[in-house]
Amino acid sequence: MTASQLAFWPLSLLWLAAVKLRAGAYRMGILRQCTLQGTVVSVGNLTTGGTGKTPMVLWLMERLTAENKEAAVLTRGYGGFLQGGKLPRNGMIFSGADAPEGLPDEVNLLARRLGNREPPATTAWFGVGSNRCALGRELDRRGIRWFVLDDGFQHLQLSRDADIVMVDALIPFGSDLLPAGRLREPITALRRADVVVITRTDSAPALEALIARRTSAPIFYAQMRLDGIYRADAPDEILSPAASEQERMFAFCGIGNPGAFFSNARSWGLNLCGELRYRDHHRYSSADAKNIQDRALEAQATSLLCTEKDACNLNMAAFTRLPLYYVRISLHLPEAEDFWRVVLDAAKRRRASMAT
Repeated sequence: MTASQLAFWPLSLLWLAAVKLRAGAYRMGILRQCTLQGTVVSVGNLTTGGTGKTPMVLWLMERLTAENKEAAVLTRGYGGFLQGGKLPRNGMIFSGADAPEGLPDEVNLLARRLGNREPPATTAWFGVGSNRCALGRELDRRGIRWFVLDDGFQHLQLSRDADIVMVDALIPFGSDLLPAGRLREPITALRRADVVVITRTDSAPALEALIARRTSAPIFYAQMRLDGIYRADAPDEILSPAASEQERMFAFCGIGNPGAFFSNARSWGLNLCGELRYRDHHRYSSADAKNIQDRALEAQATSLLCTEKDACNLNMAAFTRLPLYYVRISLHLPEAEDFWRVVLDAAKRRRASMAT
């Protein structure tokens, strides 16, 4: 344990006590959950940082709308920039096709990907704000019958019908709770999971065994698949695989797990000549753009590379000295049909038990 972790250890004990007290209050009915008429599928994790939640939310919404189901994403919307830096007090509801300007980066990404799908896919809806219960009930009244609760594992105020927990194989848990470590809850909280998805690998026997000791939930694997490399100032321009091999790319990002992005980029065959990390949800300034381009030119880069989430936070007017590209990825589930069946079966069982 580092000196910093040791200093925060007493606060972690207080955090643990608060987490257990809160979870117990909901479990015993002391605190009551909000319920929706529609089916709620939660996507979450046990740790801070990126585990692939947003690609999973996208996968679920694409599946639901492709099956002609009226579906909505319920999300808090971190990093919003509406109305001078904040989302409206009561949140907001909109369709992906009519998404407003200035949305939080991850919501913006989802809206762009889901907003222009061809029939027979149904319209994707969004409820963005801290009161996801109120937003869900309003969408209920509008006839939405399927909900994907983003980052919902610890959002116990809203009842859900299936809990999907994402685990990053590269940095799965650690040993300490916040603020000394990365865990939001003890690993024993996995017992609430209906499905566990291990990301960024196709096999992790030791991690799978560790998870199986805490939960009987089925375990699946998922990888991040590269769909394309897009020019940030001309999104219709896609860098071909042959052209990408000729580029020396300076990569930067402001996401929850930057190491995964750099590792994935190299596994996709991209030639990275430098890396720069920013905090999650970072909104890039002119000074940032200058620093990135200065560092890239020093590394003899021929282009810049970031994530699609970063592309939602760029100040494009300041990136003029090198071509800037972003990667578009999607979640690849080798056992997609089995996974979907497990999620639907879990939701059916939960709703049936609530009806009795």
